[in-house]
Amino acid sequence: MHLEIFAEGDSFLHKLDPRIKISVFLTFAILCAISKGILIPFLYLTLSLLFILIAKLNFQNLLNRLVGANFFILLIWIFIPLSYKSNPYIEFGSLKISYEGIKYALSITIKCNAIILATIALLSTSTIFSIAHAMLHLRLPSKLVTIFFLFYRYISVIHEEYTKIRRAVLARGFKPKTDLHTYKTYAYIVSALLIKSFERSEEIYKAMLARGFKGFFPLFEHFKLRKVDLAFGISVSLVIIFIYIWGLYR
Repeated sequence: MHLEIFAEGDSFLHKLDPRIKISVFLTFAILCAISKGILIPFLYLTLSLLFILIAKLNFQNLLNRLVGANFFILLIWIFIPLSYKSNPYIEFGSLKISYEGIKYALSITIKCNAIILATIALLSTSTIFSIAHAMLHLRLPSKLVTIFFLFYRYISVIHEEYTKIRRAVLARGFKPKTDLHTYKTYAYIVSALLIKSFERSEEIYKAMLARGFKGFFPLFEHFKLRKVDLAFGISVSLVIIFIYIWGLYR
C-alpha cells in the first residue's frame, strides 16, 4: 500500500515549500467549502485542475482516487434531491425531485472534487515527513503533529498485516458468501487485525524508547523559503480570496 505515490515527481509543486502549500491549501479549502451557488465552486474546481496540471500527476492514479471518493458523493444525489423541500420540482410517480435539491447536490459535488484535487496537488506532492515538518514550523501542537505522523505512517503497516491475514484465509479455501460462516470469518479477521496491531504497537514503542524517543521527533534540517515560493503563495492566495469576494458581490 503506497500512500505517497504522488510525492514522487519533479514538478514545480513538488519542489514548492510545504509551508506555503499548507497555507494555500487551507485558504482554498475553507473558502471553497463556504462558497455558495455553482459558479464560484466551479471556478475553484478549475483552479484545482490547474494545480493538477502544474503537478504533472499520473492520470490513472488520480482517477482511481477520484472514483473512490465520488462513490460516497453519489449518496448525496440519492438523498438530497428527494428530501430537499422547494418548488418547482419534477414528479416521477410518487417521487418529487427538487430542482433546488439538484443544484445543491451539484454544488456539493463540485466543491468536494475541487478540495480533493487541491489536496492531491498541494499536499500529496510532499512526503509525510515534509508535511509534518511544515506543520511544526506553522506552530501546530507538537503532540498533534506526532500523532498525525504516526497514524499516517502505520496505516500501511496495518494494511500489510491485513493482507497477510486475508491471504492466509483465502489459502484455506475461504469463499465469501452471505452466510453465518462468512460473517464469523470476517469477525475473526478484524479481531486478529486488532490483536496484531496492538502487538506491533508495543514493539514499535519499545524500539522508539530504546532509541531515545521522548515524545517528539527532533528536527535537524529546516526549510529555506525562496522568493518563488513566497510569490506563488501570495499570488495564489489573492486569487482564491478574490474569487470568493467576487462571488459575494456579483
